[in-house]
Amino acid sequence: MKLFDIDLWREVFSTLTKNMLRTILTTLGVIFAIIILISLLGATNGMKNGFDKLFAGTATNSMFVWGQRTGKPYKGFERGRRISYTLDDVKMLRENIKEIDVLSPRIQLGSYKSVSKVARNGQTSGSTVYGDFPTIDYINKKDLVEGRFLNQKDIDEKRKVAVIGSDAVKLLYKKTEEPIGTYIEINSVYFQVVGVYNKKKGVNFDGQNSIFIPFTTFQKAFNSGNRVGWFAIAVKPQYKVAPILNKIKKLLKQKYKIHPKDSRAIGSFDLSQIFTGISAFTMVLQGFSYFIGLFTLLAGVIAISNILLITVKERTKEIGIRRALGATPKVIKRQIILEAVVLTVFSGLVGFVLSVGILTLLDDNFGHSEYPFVNPSISFAQVIISFLLMLFLSLLIGLIPAKKAVKIKPIEALREE
Repeated sequence: MKLFDIDLWREVFSTLTKNMLRTILTTLGVIFAIIILISLLGATNGMKNGFDKLFAGTATNSMFVWGQRTGKPYKGFERGRRISYTLDDVKMLRENIKEIDVLSPRIQLGSYKSVSKVARNGQTSGSTVYGDFPTIDYINKKDLVEGRFLNQKDIDEKRKVAVIGSDAVKLLYKKTEEPIGTYIEINSVYFQVVGVYNKKKGVNFDGQNSIFIPFTTFQKAFNSGNRVGWFAIAVKPQYKVAPILNKIKKLLKQKYKIHPKDSRAIGSFDLSQIFTGISAFTMVLQGFSYFIGLFTLLAGVIAISNILLITVKERTKEIGIRRALGATPKVIKRQIILEAVVLTVFSGLVGFVLSVGILTLLDDNFGHSEYPFVNPSISFAQVIISFLLMLFLSLLIGLIPAKKAVKIKPIEALREE
């Protein structure tokens, strides 16, 4: 008897449809198991997609390094010495640490977290003003609404241009006014607006009321000399940030004569740690989803096995007659296993359709909110893995009633009333 024999399939469906209520109740375990498995996996993927959206436009293999006050005396220098960087450090770091991909020095007008007065036609805005190189956009990309960001010509020609945030636009302009091409005044120095950006919904270090001007223009306009406030650094993809950050700190400590064990002199922030932690969290959730789904699915197919054991007992006389007419143990076993597979696969497909509906509802309610939750769906690979897992368990569990069926002796079966 071949697997695609029409008579075999007729027998399978005839057996399964004899008691429809029992068959439907049997499939509920597998249906709920697949719903749980697919829903958990989809929700986990939705969370991962949400975090990816939060980090969109931000180099996750990046770090920020700035100078602070020393915490230990060293080589004749007292504790509490202020560490300030210069553009010479940019050249030193690039030449000595080849793992660096992007290094963008930054400087801020005023002190940390302070704002500067920006004016236009009698309107004012308290904005944070940064002197930047165009490379900063590779580390934290701006969501431009109009115009452009800073470019290399702005740096080379020390152009008095500025990119401003949408909050600054609201404070400095009327609703009918177009900002691009107009001039704003920063500490009595005029700058032409060349771009307007919106605050990103995800990771954003600069706020929505910041203003960016070329670093070289900042030096000239505000007499900052060679000074650098801090470095925004991205390492090459094949390297991890933490070891490179240690190399950077070691090099800077040697140059500025900082105690090797002084942990306060150099401030830093490793963005990759956050991203790595989130990635590990989503992987644990995926593993948890498979774990819960596996045991729930196992409980479901065990229920199918138990029902098939009852069915085998009810069909003792039928199996005996078939054996007497020449049906081999292989044929009997194949039919029982096929019944287990059909029940499991059908239940799984129903559960899959229902779980897709649940994921759609989740996306409609949470996919467009402020939560880090976007497009809760499962990948093709996860569908295949789930299907193969379901198929393997059905084959494994189907062997139990199948073995019991082939142990039935024709003579004893025919005596069964």
